[in-house]
Amino acid sequence: MVRIDKIYTRTGDKGQTRLSTGEQVPKWHPRVAAYGTVDELNAAVGVAALEAGSDMLARIRRIQNDLFDLGADLATPDRGRVLEWTPLRIIATQVTRLEEEIDAMNAAIAPLDSFILPGGSRLAAQLHVARTLCRRAERYMAELASLENEPVNAEALAFINRLSDWLFVAGRAANNDGADDVKWVPGANR
Repeated sequence: MVRIDKIYTRTGDKGQTRLSTGEQVPKWHPRVAAYGTVDELNAAVGVAALEAGSDMLARIRRIQNDLFDLGADLATPDRGRVLEWTPLRIIATQVTRLEEEIDAMNAAIAPLDSFILPGGSRLAAQLHVARTLCRRAERYMAELASLENEPVNAEALAFINRLSDWLFVAGRAANNDGADDVKWVPGANR
């Protein structure tokens, strides 16, 4: 279990931070950008939770917990060293749960006949903001994975990809199962 007694450490005052492995990296390191964006995403999901009903709120809380798991996974790169603890990793069942929830939400929603604009209800708009942050986190994670000696768990990449889909479908569900979606009208203002 995590125990934090002291909030400030002063180690970041010179632009450095430590990964959970103890490795010191600059705060602008691609790994820090990736898990920092996951943290930003979690905060946006938390704002969406303020508008959610009980069923959606339970789902959102599971997502938030999984996002902390994802941050822990990213902050603990597997460089082949033996650690004093078992690192927390995103696993396939977390991805599968997202897929099952997507399918369950999507079953009540009519298929798309247009792209939709972020908006409709407050909850839908907030979920779309979270979706865009999720896509940014995914881009950072994919970039990180492309770098030499910067391993990223394949299940973590699948999770963040699936989560953006989850947020999209949840936004449609929050718009009266898509009935209140705001449709894009190509060239409407020419």
